[in-house]
Amino acid sequence: MPSLKDLKNRIESVKSTRKITKAMQMVAAAKLRRAQDAAEAARPYAERMTAVMTGLAAAVGDSSTAPRLLGGTGSDQTHLVVVMTAERGLCGGFNSTIVRLAKVRIEALLKAGKTVKILTVGKKGREQLKRDYSAYFVGHVDLSEVKRIGYENAQSITRDLIKRYDAGEFDVATIFFNRFQSVIAQIPTEQQVIPATFDAEDAEGTFYDYEPSEEEILAELLPRGLATQIFTALLENGASEQGARMSAMDNATRNAGEMIDKLTIVYNRSRQAAITKELIEIISGAEAL
Repeated sequence: MPSLKDLKNRIESVKSTRKITKAMQMVAAAKLRRAQDAAEAARPYAERMTAVMTGLAAAVGDSSTAPRLLGGTGSDQTHLVVVMTAERGLCGGFNSTIVRLAKVRIEALLKAGKTVKILTVGKKGREQLKRDYSAYFVGHVDLSEVKRIGYENAQSITRDLIKRYDAGEFDVATIFFNRFQSVIAQIPTEQQVIPATFDAEDAEGTFYDYEPSEEEILAELLPRGLATQIFTALLENGASEQGARMSAMDNATRNAGEMIDKLTIVYNRSRQAAITKELIEIISGAEAL
């Protein structure tokens, strides 16, 4: 049985922890508002860009002159898995859900005899993958010094991907991230970005004659479209991270409060028992006299 002093120290320690988790919850809530606004603002642009490129891709079809980012290399042997996670923890299962989805894909590719290469964006994903897949790592993007994700961060990642693709380092690139839905719901998402894939349902209903040709326009738009996809994923991840952290810190604060209540009850009972014991000793001593 812990002493009264130990119990008191434990209660004070948990109270200090509760103050920290409450502060982190409030900070995450403030950051979430900005991150959510940024993610939601980017969606219409990304959807419009996808619609335009879908129409162009449909017009180009399987033409031999189609840009390489659309037509592919003619092989799907080497896959680049881009795992996008947070730089920090204390955000519940946010990082683990992304890594878990990526692991399922990696294992499926390896089982199919494919060559796998892994590029990580964010420290937490790298930490979770390195134990089992460090031999497949080919690069890492460190965003720990970036206070607010900007389009230039997406452009930097895009340039790296295109450079690797042009050098023949991979045939297919797929990104993994969390799509923000709400504070308590983030959707682990797998999206192939190279070669570009488009759903016919995303195409615009209106068709245009283009000058110059569709192939030339696509060759110019595809790198921008890739950067837009990467940027959208980074923003979705940012909002998801803050939402997950806010929820995790809220749960931690509640748990700390419950623990304080339980410890206080134990403390009061122990204190009452100690007082009762002292009274019994005093009474027994007086009767002995």
